[in-house]
Amino acid sequence: MKKLILFFTLCVSLLASVTNEEASQKIIDSDIPIVDIRTPGEWRETGLLKKSIPIMLFDEKGNYDLNDFISKLNKAVDTKKPFAIICRTGSRTKILAQFLSQKLNYNVINFTNGIVYAKRAHLPILPYRQQ
Repeated sequence: MKKLILFFTLCVSLLASVTNEEASQKIIDSDIPIVDIRTPGEWRETGLLKKSIPIMLFDEKGNYDLNDFISKLNKAVDTKKPFAIICRTGSRTKILAQFLSQKLNYNVINFTNGIVYAKRAHLPILPYRQQ
């Protein structure tokens, strides 16, 4: 039984991945969820990429509650399927994508260059509406 569990764990680990790419209309138009990990202040300042789900990871002081973030992520997104993450410039998501892939076996699309690129590329940005 232990060998079977080890084999299954190894197979799942091999399937998890991080894809680094810039935000695109193709992904926005797809069924792939997009999670914006920035702060509410950042969401108000720049808006959100269309179809984004705002789930803050780091607060304005750089503090974070990883368990709370993972809990909210798992409620909002089917983490058995690929999903994308976005921040301001791609720095925070680069680190988070690696963690989610390596530690939790999630298939993550990391939007390199973040919302800064999305705005320059004239992708649809919507105003943040606090829930």
